[in-house]
Amino acid sequence: MLKRRLSQILTYVLLTIWSIIVLFPIYTLVVNSFKPQKEIFNNPFGLPQKFTLAGYETAWNSGRFDLYFFNTIFVTIISLVLIMFFGSMAAYALAKWESKLTKFLYIFFIAGLMIPIRLGTLDLVRLIKTLGLQDSLWSLIPVYVAMGMPIATFVLTAFIKGLPKDMFDAAKVDGASEWRIYTMIVVPLMRPALATVAIFNMIKIWNDFWFPLVFIRAEESRTVALGVSLLFGQYRTDWNRALSTLALAAIPILILYVFLSREFIKGLTAGAVKG
Repeated sequence: MLKRRLSQILTYVLLTIWSIIVLFPIYTLVVNSFKPQKEIFNNPFGLPQKFTLAGYETAWNSGRFDLYFFNTIFVTIISLVLIMFFGSMAAYALAKWESKLTKFLYIFFIAGLMIPIRLGTLDLVRLIKTLGLQDSLWSLIPVYVAMGMPIATFVLTAFIKGLPKDMFDAAKVDGASEWRIYTMIVVPLMRPALATVAIFNMIKIWNDFWFPLVFIRAEESRTVALGVSLLFGQYRTDWNRALSTLALAAIPILILYVFLSREFIKGLTAGAVKG
């Protein structure tokens, strides 16, 4: 009993320390975004002595953050919808039809988790240029869908394999087609796994800097990550404005996690990573 109690205390202590380590950069980012430039350097970790919203006002009004923000939302939402749609259909096919071909295709998808897509940047640039999508937000969407398909297929295939087989047999006895089984039975049950896929992929897409930097030069097509990078100058950086922009950019990720955290945990614990 004493050993178990000590183990619990040690676990809570380690989790508390880890939480402080994780939350401290976020705390530093937020409190410094409300400070004037001079106070950021004089007292980087304390609470603001002179509270100001100048950084947020500048970022939104003159920094074109509103344009970058809506560009990123546009790319992220369309990419996530396509990833979850095609990923769930591929996962359903791979989970229900067992053959040597489906096993090969599953391994092919899983290989995408181990091979970074950035290795094919040069070929992707040529492809985007051939398609006439350069300097357009549409150049990012197919790349992000390809980047998100491996994790979506991996998580959703394992989840579908964990569903009771009798449920599918009963639906087929009632005369339901495969499309009806997929849309009316599988998709509603996949909500926790889809939330897991959405959170994993949204973080990667929202924070991606590499592909916007490579594909986009036009200001009207810039994303948040690319726009924030322009705030850091070679000789001088407006830290109040930069930190305010970063704080605004983090809000959608936090909102998504707050609303989907319960489904996310269910997806991880109810078979999303089994297999």
